[in-house]
This record gives sequence, structure tokens and C-alpha cells, in this order.
Amino acid sequence: MAGKLALHGGTAVRDRPWSDWPEFGAPEREALARVLDSRSWGGFPSPNTEAAAFEAEFGAYVGARHVALCANGTFSLTLTLQAARVSPGAEVVTTAYSFVGTPGAIVGAGCVPVFVDVDPDSYCIDPEQVEAAITPRTEALMPVHLACSMADLDRLGEIAERRGLLLVEDCAHAHGARWRDRGAGSVGDFGSFSMQSTKLLTAGEGGAVTTSDDVYAQRLHSLVNCGRKEPEYRDFPEQMLGHNLRITEWQAAVLRCQLERLPEQHARRTARIARFEDGVCDLPGFSTLPHDPRVTRRTAYQFILRYDARALSGVPRDTVIQALQAEGVRCFGQFYLPLNEDPLFSPDPHTNAAARAGADWSEQVYPVTRRAAYDEAIWLPHELFLGSDADVDDLLTALAKVHENAAELRDPAAAAPAAG
Repeated sequence: MAGKLALHGGTAVRDRPWSDWPEFGAPEREALARVLDSRSWGGFPSPNTEAAAFEAEFGAYVGARHVALCANGTFSLTLTLQAARVSPGAEVVTTAYSFVGTPGAIVGAGCVPVFVDVDPDSYCIDPEQVEAAITPRTEALMPVHLACSMADLDRLGEIAERRGLLLVEDCAHAHGARWRDRGAGSVGDFGSFSMQSTKLLTAGEGGAVTTSDDVYAQRLHSLVNCGRKEPEYRDFPEQMLGHNLRITEWQAAVLRCQLERLPEQHARRTARIARFEDGVCDLPGFSTLPHDPRVTRRTAYQFILRYDARALSGVPRDTVIQALQAEGVRCFGQFYLPLNEDPLFSPDPHTNAAARAGADWSEQVYPVTRRAAYDEAIWLPHELFLGSDADVDDLLTALAKVHENAAELRDPAAAAPAAG
């Protein structure tokens, strides 16, 4: 036996910190000093020097002809629908299992999110349910590449082409992932990336839109730059209402350094995750999501471990998470809720234009999403896999300890010493 659970007074498996995130060093310090000395710190003219350089570098990395940077990864999604001139009030089919930024961005573009359930093997949007959800008002699909999985871009691309729909990849978790050797964000009409603090490529905040369409790219740069039409962005007739959504030179300079680090970080995570997956297969009650062979480079913003309570005598997932946290493992259960149940996606008509127009998601039920959110998914942050093999072994030891003490979790009274 691995000893008494820390949750009930035993010694924790882990009492030392995990790898720090984000990682930085001399290159980032030099880049920030370079911007400081330049006295050109902001985003105008857009893109400024560092931003323009990062746009070119990130476009080459992803495999998209154009990149437009912006303030964050929610605005980046909104901008895709605006640049494509999606109709006001149009429906955008998206997943029920994501961060509130995904439907919030759809509402921000004046459109209505239509949620569908997810595939049980990837927790990404289920293409068959996408097809069933399309109506005459549907103009776009917005799949989310979730955690360490990618949405089925073959099937979604076929649906979008056949039905004449825009395909927007939400790649907030997928910097560097590849589908059939094509970069996430280069397969659909647009890719949207977040550079928020916890993301695989970060400057604290920031967003990016990728596209290979020349006119879409020009509209994006205009929308980000208060609607201005700079001389190189005049191939479209519209004068659009834009906003100041420009990224700063500080962020762009840091992102250039972080992009240089990204391939080596992916390699480290990949090696540690492979070791973890090999070990998990020996632990009843815990499993990993299947690998889709079409994902030719998998990334892991978070690693999702699937829990089956039947193997631990019905102990609830959240109780297992409490036990793992007590053992020193950073992990989460309700990382995302079904979006129609998430209080952050409020139907308040004063702030949610779709709700004001009569959209109502309250009665919808998404069984696979609910099972993932409340019963199955254990989310492990990517920095847990940036360290050593010993870190992975601590994760496996903690899981084994929880498994071996399932009876104690089921009946905490059994772990208490008898009264004298």
C-alpha cells in the first residue's frame, strides 16, 4: 500500500513545486529592452515593427499566409466573423464544451451561438451533431481544438464546403498542433489563437488570427486598427467600424522569443506525456483519450485524464480530485462547464445581445459534455509535463495511491483511528 491519503492526514506524495510557467530568460529581457530603447511601445501604425515581425514568424510556423494580431483571444474570434462579413443574427454552430470566450465572441460579432454536444473520444465538437444543427440561418462553424485533441477537420471541412459555411478553428489550446501535417489554424478559413497567461505561447495577453485569404487579412488589419484603411489594405470596398484592438510592442517582442522556445517545449511535454500514458494504462479507473492518427503533432495545453468511477467503487470524480490535490498534484475537474450552464455565459439581456433577441439555451442538454464536465474529465496543466521523469513518476504514484485507497475515499470514517 502507498500509505494513508494526505486528504485524511497522511504524508503527501509531492511537497515541492512543479515547473514554473511561463518560462523566460535572457532573450525576453533583451527583447523588452529593445522595445524600451525604441520608444515605440504601442501598436500604431498597425502592425508596428515587433508585431509585424511576429506576424511573419507565426504565419510561417502555422503555415498560413497572413496573421493579424490583436488584444486577446476572444476578440480574435469575433474578428473572424466580422472580416468574413457574416450576417447580423446569423447562427454559428459551436461546441458546448469550451471557455465562455467562444460563444461570447460569437455574440460580440452580432451572431447567435448554436451549441452541440461533443465526441466522447476527443471531447471536441461532434460533426454528426453539427450537421443536424445546421439551419437556413447558419453561416459558420466554430470548432474548438480542446486540451490535447483536435476537432475532426476532415468531416467539418467537408460539411462547411458542401453547405457553403465559414470554418473558424478556435486554436486557443493548439499552438503548434498539426492535422495531417497542416498546422492548426491553417485548415479552416481562419484560425484564432489566444496568448493569455496559461497558454502554450504567451505574452500575458494577446490574440492572433491566421488566414490565407488576402482580402480577409486586409479586413482584419483594418478592424484591429480602428477601421483605418492603410495604403496596403485597400483591396476591399467596405468602410468598417473597427476598434483599437492593437497588440503592444512589448507583447509582440516577448511572443517572438516564446515562439523560439515552443518547439523544444513541445518535445519535452511529448516525452513526459508518453511516459505518463504508459503508466496510466496500468491503473484501473484512469485512462487517456484515444490518439487520432490524423493529428500528426499533438500538443497539450491541458492533458485530460478520463476517470471511471465504477473502478473505484463509485467514488465521485470531484472526491478523487480533492485527494489528488492533497497529494500535491495540480488538477481540475470543472475546468469548463456545459456552456448553457456556465454562469459566465449569462443570458442577461443587457449584456448578451443574443439573449436580448430571444435566444434561450436553458433547456438544452448535452449528455457527453455533462459527463465530461461533472464526472469524467481530470484536467492536468501542461507545466506538469515540462519537468523531469521524476515529476511524471510523482503523478503516477499519486494516482496509484488514490486508487489503492478507494475504500478510504468512499468511507472516510474507515480512515479515522478508533476511539480510545
